[in-house]
Amino acid sequence: MGSGIFTQSTRVARWTAAGAAMVMAGVLAGCGSDGGSGGDGGTLTAYVYGDDAVKVQEAAVKEFNKTSKVKVKLIPVPGTEYVNKLRSAMGSPSAPDIFYNWGSGSIKPYRDAGQLVDLTSTVKNDATLKDGFLPSIIEAGSLDGKIYGVPMRGMQPVMLFYNKKLFAENKLEAPKTWEELQHAITTFKDKGITPFALGGQEKWPELMWLEYLLDRIGGPEVFNKIQSGDASAWADPAVLKSAQTVKELVDGGAFGKNFNSVDYGSGAAPTLLSKGKAAMHLMGSWEYSTQLGKAPEFAKNDLAWANFPTVAGGVGDPANVVGNPTNYWSINSRTKHKEEAIAFLKTMASKSYAQALVDNGDVPTTSNASAMLSGSPNPQFAKDQYDMVQKAPSFTLSWDQALESDVATPLLTEISKLFAGKSTPEQFVAAMKAVK
Repeated sequence: MGSGIFTQSTRVARWTAAGAAMVMAGVLAGCGSDGGSGGDGGTLTAYVYGDDAVKVQEAAVKEFNKTSKVKVKLIPVPGTEYVNKLRSAMGSPSAPDIFYNWGSGSIKPYRDAGQLVDLTSTVKNDATLKDGFLPSIIEAGSLDGKIYGVPMRGMQPVMLFYNKKLFAENKLEAPKTWEELQHAITTFKDKGITPFALGGQEKWPELMWLEYLLDRIGGPEVFNKIQSGDASAWADPAVLKSAQTVKELVDGGAFGKNFNSVDYGSGAAPTLLSKGKAAMHLMGSWEYSTQLGKAPEFAKNDLAWANFPTVAGGVGDPANVVGNPTNYWSINSRTKHKEEAIAFLKTMASKSYAQALVDNGDVPTTSNASAMLSGSPNPQFAKDQYDMVQKAPSFTLSWDQALESDVATPLLTEISKLFAGKSTPEQFVAAMKAVK
């Protein structure tokens, strides 16, 4: 398995976070920092998702603590426990001062409970923060136009991966339009090759299809309304058209016959791609490191990637991206050391921190990152990914992260039913409109 943000554990965190309930356990009584602990200046506790990539944050803390009187104490929490442990801690007197999150819906309960520092004016009035990150990344982690987080890990867009060898053998190029995609599907089906690998045993890989289809058909505004709490937006014609397109793909054999028994976690779906049994795979950018770990020769020689194609009649910009923009640090409003916490967050925009992310196989979200990517494990993949995100007019956060769990959990259930043929597109729309 490749190192860095695109590891299996990070992918698990992406959907585990959405599945966990984010209801406040109680109002914060006091912060975990103690003015008299950790030396003369006090301590800032920082919760971080505990995976292979945490070594980058550990090094950053060590560097910050060399010159700061207030010391940061990093607390890595195992991935499977992270969301629940954070929720419990935020409802207790020992809440962290700083904590890792996915932005947007993942922090909304804390924002609603008045537990977050509004960083909007701080970012806009500080040149390091204002100019330090790609605007689409900052926006994707915001809520109602206000900034509550500073990017602290690599970008994770969803990309269309494909088997370069199979495409060359069948005289095909990466599909840029829906017509080209349908032609590729027909071509591969006729050769007995499954057009798309899909880990349908898990629900989140199916979600990626609806995310991109709705963006391409209706533009990002439709989901923006849903995310803002307007359940009537599920009735937008673009949602129904997206669900109908999913049904057409399933009925047309785009995912083969057994996708509901294929998973991603064990590597089954990626293996279909690397073994040439499937031609394409719509997946987060961590697919590259997954392939590098499981099928290194395929990753180096025959794995290729492209943007999701346009859909005829759709109004969405073909440069729009969906996925996980990055992860963020947010600050607890009850911290006793707000200025020092902000000072620590500013180090995330430094060149040395961005370089540490690159060395770890990540693609930083800093505006100066492009010049560093030549040192990445795969410079071309890193550059293409960076360019894709930098040029994106809109970067929609994965729906199961953008929405609170009382909507995200039934959404995943209904998407699974749609793909399995257990509900119609119309029933999918009706079910989501009914979710309160």
